[in-house]
Amino acid sequence: MATNKNAIIRYQALDKCFRNTGKSYSILDLIEACNQALYDFNGSSTGIKRRQVYEDINFMKSEQGYGVDLEVTKQGRTAYYRYADPNFSINNQPMNETEAQQLKEALLTLNRIKGMPQFGWVEELTLKLEKDLDIHETPREILGFESNPYLKGLEHLNTLFHAILYEKVLIVGYQTFQKNEVEEISMHPQYLKQYNNRWFLLGTNSKYKPVTTLAIDRIAFIKETKDVYEVSDIDFTERYEDIIGVTRGLDTEITKVTLHANPGLSAYMVTKPLHGSQKKVSLDDHGFTFTIEVIPNYELEQQILSYGEAIKVLSPSWFVDKIKGRIKTSLANY
Repeated sequence: MATNKNAIIRYQALDKCFRNTGKSYSILDLIEACNQALYDFNGSSTGIKRRQVYEDINFMKSEQGYGVDLEVTKQGRTAYYRYADPNFSINNQPMNETEAQQLKEALLTLNRIKGMPQFGWVEELTLKLEKDLDIHETPREILGFESNPYLKGLEHLNTLFHAILYEKVLIVGYQTFQKNEVEEISMHPQYLKQYNNRWFLLGTNSKYKPVTTLAIDRIAFIKETKDVYEVSDIDFTERYEDIIGVTRGLDTEITKVTLHANPGLSAYMVTKPLHGSQKKVSLDDHGFTFTIEVIPNYELEQQILSYGEAIKVLSPSWFVDKIKGRIKTSLANY
């Protein structure tokens, strides 16, 4: 059985029932307890069935699970479940085989990012886990992350992460490419986003509304303040679903953009969509025509231009003219 987030929530709910000596739990009671726990955690109204609880119980009793010893008593035709030892809890047990394997896999991934300045904590953590779990690093690299450890400003990433985590208001010294002087920006950091091998800090409550976007490689310094932090009601994951990259202005209108990729690029665009909203219009020997529904921005223009002559914008007309204008300006350089 796969150990996922919902499964762990169910195991914890069952554990709480099994060690409650003040109440007897039938299978219907256990189903209700699991469903309530799932609803409290993620608002899910889709309840689990009797079969799922029986499978969870069998897993908890197995060696791959927690090796629990259950006492089953019957009153009439109803069976009631509790731990044979009322002091037992799965939270007091050593790590089981499944959990250990998952942690080992996670540790192997962590080992691939050791050495990057913002992940200095990984060194200490992996050494401890390797000792406790009696595992070692792989003899060779087997994962390659797309990252730039030489990017300026990476030393700020850990500070910014903790400022968001612990809700600290910051004064950020920021220098754009257009200005020589460093501007001090007071902001409430809310979110960190990576795009095209660069990290960006997104914050609120600054003079740049509604969201301030700062590239961390342009940050000169960071200072904490004693101001009261305000958690934004903006869903940053949702905010960036309709754009490519990080630039989103005041215009929030989603536009359907139609593009055509030539035959040489078609297979690539089919397997690596330009955006999550990508839909096929046609695919034949003449190429691949498709649409995306996005809020047009600078990063979208750059992405399209990066494919050169292999891709063409068909509509809307104003966006066609914009791409055409940039190509003409580029040609004027030669």
